[in-house]
Amino acid sequence: MFKDEKQVVFEDGLKNVILVELLFPTVLLVFGIYHGFMQVLYRSGLIQRQAVGGIEYYQGLTLHGVINAVVFTTFFAVAFGHALIRYYLEKEICIKAAVSSLVLMLIGTLLAAWAMFAGKASVLYTFYPPLKAHPLFYIGLVFLVVGSWIAFFSWVPPYLQWRKENPGEKIPMGVLGIMATFIVWFIATLPVAVEVIFMLIPWSLGWVPTVNVVLARTLFWFFGHPLVYFWLLPSYIMFYVMLPKVAGAKLYSDFAGRFAFLMFIVFSAPVGLHHQYTEPGIKETWKMLQGLLTFAVALPSFITAFTLAASLEYGARQNGGTGLFSWWRKLPYTNEEDRWLFSYMFCGLFLFVFGGITGIINASYGMNQVVHNTAWMPGHFHMTVAGPVFLSFIGMTLILVSQLLGKEVKLKLFINWVPYMWTIGIFLFSIGLSYGGVHGEPRRTNLGLTYLNPSSPLFRPDWQIQTAVTAIGGGIMTMAMVIYFVIFFTTLFSKKVHEPRVSFPTSEPLHDENISWVKNIRPWLVAAVLALIVAYGPPLYEIYQAGITGSPAFGPDSPVSKEK
Repeated sequence: MFKDEKQVVFEDGLKNVILVELLFPTVLLVFGIYHGFMQVLYRSGLIQRQAVGGIEYYQGLTLHGVINAVVFTTFFAVAFGHALIRYYLEKEICIKAAVSSLVLMLIGTLLAAWAMFAGKASVLYTFYPPLKAHPLFYIGLVFLVVGSWIAFFSWVPPYLQWRKENPGEKIPMGVLGIMATFIVWFIATLPVAVEVIFMLIPWSLGWVPTVNVVLARTLFWFFGHPLVYFWLLPSYIMFYVMLPKVAGAKLYSDFAGRFAFLMFIVFSAPVGLHHQYTEPGIKETWKMLQGLLTFAVALPSFITAFTLAASLEYGARQNGGTGLFSWWRKLPYTNEEDRWLFSYMFCGLFLFVFGGITGIINASYGMNQVVHNTAWMPGHFHMTVAGPVFLSFIGMTLILVSQLLGKEVKLKLFINWVPYMWTIGIFLFSIGLSYGGVHGEPRRTNLGLTYLNPSSPLFRPDWQIQTAVTAIGGGIMTMAMVIYFVIFFTTLFSKKVHEPRVSFPTSEPLHDENISWVKNIRPWLVAAVLALIVAYGPPLYEIYQAGITGSPAFGPDSPVSKEK
């Protein structure tokens, strides 16, 4: 509990909805982490089998991806959004909408979970044909997305009411951030809804024999890259709104934070074709345009890096820090009281520096050709999503659950171990994958059956060192999460010590600029629509008109179509 912040008591209905939205995916996360650990054992050659415990390799890969990257992140974003809107606007959220949203998300997750655990949806967490899943997998994920839309729309009335009551005032930055997050999410999920509802579900039901792979994949990446910013933006909210206060500092520039959030609305979506540089059927013109736009989306991240560094330096110097670099020693790296969240956010930011660098490499056409579809890609992916996103999400989950239940976080002696162990693990894990990718190691493949199996004609002994480093990193990450789960569930089942209430550390701005064009979201929405029309209108029209031959279904365990 942050004792120097305002404390807000949430209505019982909203409190219970948020708790379910946090507890349900955290329990599932146990399975997600387990299957992630199994992946590194398969890929290091320590397991040279197709399946363990009745779960085969690609089935486990799908479970790991869907639970960690789709279910956990979506549930958390909705729960965090409910809390931010209620806390900063101090207005009630429609409980019927919140419950309806939760019910749809739960039903959708359970439907998709059945398909995955039954081995009928081993599609690597994507809606990416020609891999085909059971219809309930697609239907379940549609329910999950629609449920999140309902939550988002339930925040619009209190937002508009606050604007009406406070004309000319800046919306609280946490609220601006979560609205930007779900605008990005809504834009991203519209094309994938078209893909799933009108293409993949009829195909998976057998109503149509084939699917237009190029069109479906383009719609997927229309969704797939802004999805990354849907993951990142809740972390950015914590970085801008909470991190300076937790560090004993002030936010260096209020304008910078607002500008970064609004830039993501415009630039997060018209960039997906840089994932399809090798995709036939799409003109190089559109690939080049979106490749260039991909560099534009790095701008808010650069703004964030400089603004937060300045904020932390200001706080450290206020606490006695001196010198060009020695002020870093005055930051609360190992605080075990009310500032332990600092280590989760700081480690995430540190990892994101390297995730951003590798992302620029991926966006560059020439360098992308070297690393495309190699182990480099999950190395980059884990630096970004498993870095700032995951660490800030699990830290805030622990805080919200303890506050909403009126409990104190337990085992604080070990609470800072988690982010630092996780950071060491991610570094080893990603370095092993990145090095392997540059040397041709494929992604997604069960290396234990092929390239790291001495009895296989494909055996590559020169890949053993980097895969061992990857496995060591994965093992450290898993140990970090075991500690986290012990802390989390010990806190969950401990005794109630105070009345349930929520308080967020909220940073004051050092420079509180009053700039009108970051006060209103509407112009940025117009700019986003125009950017999408320019970037995606022509290529989608050309793909649709090209008369591309449809593809039957393929299985992840075989490059040969299973359709007869």
